Amino acid sequence: MTSPTPRPAPAESAADAAPERITVLIADDQPLVRRGLSLVLLSDPAIEVVGEVGDGEQAVAAAHELRPDVVLMDIRMPVLDGVRATERLTAELPRCRVLALSTFDMDEHVVGALRAGAAGFLPKDVSPEELVAALRTVHRGEAVVAPRLLTRLLATFVTPPPTSRPPVSELSGLTPREVEVLRLIATGLDNAEIARQMEIGVQTVKNHATGIFTKLGVRDRAQAVIAAYETGLVRAGQGNRAP
Repeated sequence: MTSPTPRPAPAESAADAAPERITVLIADDQPLVRRGLSLVLLSDPAIEVVGEVGDGEQAVAAAHELRPDVVLMDIRMPVLDGVRATERLTAELPRCRVLALSTFDMDEHVVGALRAGAAGFLPKDVSPEELVAALRTVHRGEAVVAPRLLTRLLATFVTPPPTSRPPVSELSGLTPREVEVLRLIATGLDNAEIARQMEIGVQTVKNHATGIFTKLGVRDRAQAVIAAYETGLVRAGQGNRAP
């Protein structure tokens, strides 16, 4: 009697595969905050904290040495603040993603950090789960800013051009469809909501968004929203939804 041929073990599914390892550098001028963030992240085996520094100058130097995937960057620091440090990092180490942190959600320096190339922003009172999720998101190359918070920030701290000057010249490279998608992005809608409003597919919205980013020379959704406000395509209170 022959033994049954053993069945090969089922291949590990993508969902069962271990999450990709993420290396993180923490930059904050308060030692207690640095230690707290580090302890939160150490609870996730897929995240490795490779360093902690106390100002923006040290953050840039350490990032060059350690090459982290993501820098958790406090916006307000001595020597070199988080905005200028972010600007240097995105120029010198474009593969390094910056996730900005601030004690206050309505902080004008957040807009500066996003302009400088930060991949997202979190207030420091977020939950550990939100922090880890945000790190994973920016590591994938996406932006992390709650749309309604971003529109509030821009409405408060970005000065649009005079109403007499239309945004046509700055956005002339966009198709009419892309302009409409940009406007809806800037008013706080996600891709699914835009698809429903425009009666098109979600993938079509994503394709339009990619074209918008390329034509405007922006890195992500957050910078595209800033461009929409700076050109006057969207203004404070114009269709923005409550947070």
